[in-house]
Amino acid sequence: MFERTTKSSRGILLGQDNNALVYLVAINLLMFVLLTFIKIIYYLSEIPIEFFYKQVFDWFTLPANTETFLTKPWVLFTYMFTHESIWGVISSLLWLWAFGYILQDLTGNNKLFPIYLYGGIVGGLSFILTVNLFPVLANHINTIEPLIGAGAAVMAVAVATTTLAPDYRIFPLINGGIPLWVLLVVFVAIDFATMAGSTAGIAASHLSGGAIGFFFVRQLRRGKDWGAWMNHFIDWLNDLFSPDKKHASRAARDTKDSLFTASLGKKKSPDLTQQKIDAILDKINQQGYQFLTDEEKAFLKRASKEDLL
Repeated sequence: MFERTTKSSRGILLGQDNNALVYLVAINLLMFVLLTFIKIIYYLSEIPIEFFYKQVFDWFTLPANTETFLTKPWVLFTYMFTHESIWGVISSLLWLWAFGYILQDLTGNNKLFPIYLYGGIVGGLSFILTVNLFPVLANHINTIEPLIGAGAAVMAVAVATTTLAPDYRIFPLINGGIPLWVLLVVFVAIDFATMAGSTAGIAASHLSGGAIGFFFVRQLRRGKDWGAWMNHFIDWLNDLFSPDKKHASRAARDTKDSLFTASLGKKKSPDLTQQKIDAILDKINQQGYQFLTDEEKAFLKRASKEDLL
């Protein structure tokens, strides 16, 4: 029904086409490559690898010990972008792409980044609380491995996407498609299977991350966008470094990049006003296509047909 725009635009923070998914994948990969490169330098310099973990790696990972955490609070943000093994980063990014791509198609580009960060932050705090509150874990807190990886953040994205559209189908050629909730079940099963023998803190972090994804969508349906302040801050930074670009134009570009938006740049009949079209596109960008009323959907359909004349 609609065409996806092919126009390319670049933003300071979100990369080409203001694609938050590409940005998240890129920062995870860059962090992995940077830390691996430093680790190789340590190895080639014949420095014991233990020094790499103590002098470098531990400054990006989330420790279980509260006192240690308070000496480097920034790790609550860096740990969710930090991976040690190639298989770990590949697995995380494949699942992030699978769910994140669908989420962006449904809601636009400005929901993925907040959900990822909220899931990672809450997951990290849950990890610390779990290992410190339960004596069976707290008694061995100094032997518990620090938390790393995008597990909690990706879980938030996966649950948010499935909560938003549980019957969204992938691989349509296979018996009409596989419901998204089935993909979530597979992801959760694999995620927890790979944690066998690890601390309960990791499981708690992933579960709490998933809970954040669920409540984010619940609040969004009630008209409350928990990520609005974060997107406004990003807009401010983009305008700061690119004063010639206004927020309104960035929002329009984000909206047109969504699966459910159209390229409506051709001439329109008098009743299809540009103001109304812009208002509908902004609504899709903020809330998602499925939140449009039947009248608004019909209006976009008429606009699309008018453009094809």
